[in-house]
Amino acid sequence: MPRYRITIEYDGRHLVGWQRQVNGPSVQQHIEEGILKFCGEDIRIQGAGRTDAGVHALGQVASFDLTRDFEPRTVMNAINQHMKPAPVVILDCERVDEEFNARFSATGRHYLYRMINRPARLTLDKGFAWHVKKDLDHEAMHDAAQVLVGKHDFSSFRAAACQANSPIKTLTRLDVSRYDDEVQIRASAPSFLHNQVRAMVGSLYLVGTGQWTRQDLEQALAARDRQKAGPNAPPYGLYLTDVDYPAYPN
Repeated sequence: MPRYRITIEYDGRHLVGWQRQVNGPSVQQHIEEGILKFCGEDIRIQGAGRTDAGVHALGQVASFDLTRDFEPRTVMNAINQHMKPAPVVILDCERVDEEFNARFSATGRHYLYRMINRPARLTLDKGFAWHVKKDLDHEAMHDAAQVLVGKHDFSSFRAAACQANSPIKTLTRLDVSRYDDEVQIRASAPSFLHNQVRAMVGSLYLVGTGQWTRQDLEQALAARDRQKAGPNAPPYGLYLTDVDYPAYPN
């Protein structure tokens, strides 16, 4: 039984997230329905991460088995054709070893958060970035962000509904950069807690606007209490950009 790995791009604005739900269309649902229309197989695919409603992806990864052996390009083109006009597209498809699992084989996940920092409302970036009118000190944000890098108990940045067995995670990167009006936050870790990136961005926003200092972020982390950290940043500024695997380093 051949196993396929697919790389996926999607616009999350009108989706309920990655996982199938009863209250609206999901990325998983669109792909599985595309597979069903393509080859008649009603299967469930395994995704590398469960992005929330409104979150986008440039490099989400999923894996699945089919009973028939198709060329990867045939699989990709056929599913893409059957998913039209859904805001989901497969960028790449390849056969992988039967031991490969998009979720459990992953060794690293990378996210980008976009903030547009200007007084004027957004037009082209509406729904694809967080519009922040207040001036942001990206250097202060980057300096404070380094408090969170490393192995910590991230309970203060964890959703109440998070199903992870432990709040302890190892953040390998949290960088803040500015490009004209755009402030970008890039986060990398082997895995993340539910809402962790958005909670960290919301806390860094408080630093950037001068409401918090680096010490305030340190205290929020040490508190291990979600009420002590900043609010969740809006989902539509967040992108899953890449997923790392042992045989496929990014």
